[in-house]
Order: sequence, then C-alpha cells, then structure tokens
Amino acid sequence: MTRLISAALLLTTLTAAPAFAQDIAAGERSWNKCRACHQLGETAKNGVGPQLNGLFGRVSGTVEGYSYSPANKNAAITWDEAVFAEYIKDPKAKIPSTKMVFAGIKNEQEIKDLTAFLKQYGKDGKKQ
Repeated sequence: MTRLISAALLLTTLTAAPAFAQDIAAGERSWNKCRACHQLGETAKNGVGPQLNGLFGRVSGTVEGYSYSPANKNAAITWDEAVFAEYIKDPKAKIPSTKMVFAGIKNEQEIKDLTAFLKQYGKDGKKQ
C-alpha cells in the first residue's frame, strides 16, 4: 500500500510540473493583444508598432524603417526574457515617454507563454 501511495505521489508531482512550463499555444492567444500594432512572420511589416521578428537579442529602437520615439531609441536595452517581462508588465514604466500605448500584461505565466511564442520567430520571420 505504501508503494502505491508513493507511486501516486510521484506521478502527481511529475505530471503537475508542466503546468508551470511555457505554453506556446497560450502565448499565441496572448499575441492577439499585440497583433493590432505588431506583426510576426515572413511577411511581417512595421505598422503602428515595429515588426517583432527576432526580438530577443535585439537592441531597442533598431528595427529598420520604423519611426521610434526618442525614448525608445535612446533606451539602448537588449531584449531578453527578463527585460521583456519587465517591459510588457508596464511599458511606460520601463521606457518613460515611449509611444507604445498598452496597459501591460500582469500575469507572470501569460508573459512566459507570450515570450515562448515570440521566441519561435527568427530575424527572417521563419519559425525556428
């Protein structure tokens, strides 16, 4: 009986862990909040906001052909998971005077999921 209970506890622990993993499908649903201003993929263009292909590793304010605010151009931050998470929670707090008008995403898991979705796209817009 003890073995059965131990096995059940181990199985529960192992199957519960992925709930905290990044969920690309959930990130794609979250992307719907962004797509009114941003594009991704091989045919992505700048719109109200810059296209977001290859976001991670890129320096802020450097997408060719997009007219950034001086605040964004001068922020000189390199986008990584931590910086993006801080920014997407409250863009105007991270880069005061940015022209991005977005209330932010406060849910940590949603931010992780969105990050996983965005990280799929390389600089060329192809999924990696």
